[in-house]
Amino acid sequence: MRIPVVCGPTASGKTSFAVALAKRVGGEVVSADCMLVYKGCDIGSAKPDAAERGGVPHHMIDVAEPTQNFSVADYERLALPLCETIFAEGKVPVICGGTGFYIRSLLFPRTNGGIAADKALREKYAALAAEEGNAALYARLACVDPESAQKLHPNDVKRVIRALEIYEKTGKKKSSQQDRETPRFPYLAVAFDYPREELYARINARVDVMLAQGLVDEVRGLLDGGVSETCQCMQGIGYKEVVQYLKNRISHSTMCDMIKQNTRNYAKRQITFFKKLPGIVWLDPKNKDVLENVVRLVWEEQKN
Repeated sequence: MRIPVVCGPTASGKTSFAVALAKRVGGEVVSADCMLVYKGCDIGSAKPDAAERGGVPHHMIDVAEPTQNFSVADYERLALPLCETIFAEGKVPVICGGTGFYIRSLLFPRTNGGIAADKALREKYAALAAEEGNAALYARLACVDPESAQKLHPNDVKRVIRALEIYEKTGKKKSSQQDRETPRFPYLAVAFDYPREELYARINARVDVMLAQGLVDEVRGLLDGGVSETCQCMQGIGYKEVVQYLKNRISHSTMCDMIKQNTRNYAKRQITFFKKLPGIVWLDPKNKDVLENVVRLVWEEQKN
């Protein structure tokens, strides 16, 4: 058999499909979403409630405090043993999420610098970016690891910091660490291929629902509970824009428009990322037999 991986852009129906698939193959869902790991970040992350989970066990949800930093290495350290345990129990881990680096960390052995996140280092570099600007932070990376710098945008502060963190902790360039592309286990990666305008409409509708459900109050509660606006979870789309609104930096209508636009831009990046995932199968969301087809493909390897 092949381990199913339900991935693709936000608002494409990954959760409901993964639950339906898990029920058919005797599986448990292993989330691969960088916001679902945080406790208290429920509405803005579209965290599935009990009804949406449909009685299927879900893992890698609510495993970190909202004040914590949580890296790809942290995710791999926790999620990989879970997948192995589920498989050893005769069940099927159904990996589901839109955070591409999380998914790749499970499918392929990756170095990720060989280290977990270093809060002190990240705070140091974040402070440098705040005081001197993103360009200054980027220039520092360009000096020590020009190859990695060429692959990043100066405003991609999170990954610039990660590359600097790896260099400072290991003395080695991130660009010099070659990740193997041999999968850890056979897998079947699938994603829904919505027409772009339809996907954007789904995204806009989801944002409207989140706001109606109380996203602003959720963020306000996190801030009142001691979660700083500089915390990693507050950099997520939906959270950072609401913070700007609550700090009276933007209007409510601007906040809504920014969340929708930033989410649409993120979806485009996700599509670009997953198109490079080896062997991915893009599904027609209008195909009534799509679930049956994927179930067949999951077990198909046993016939070979």
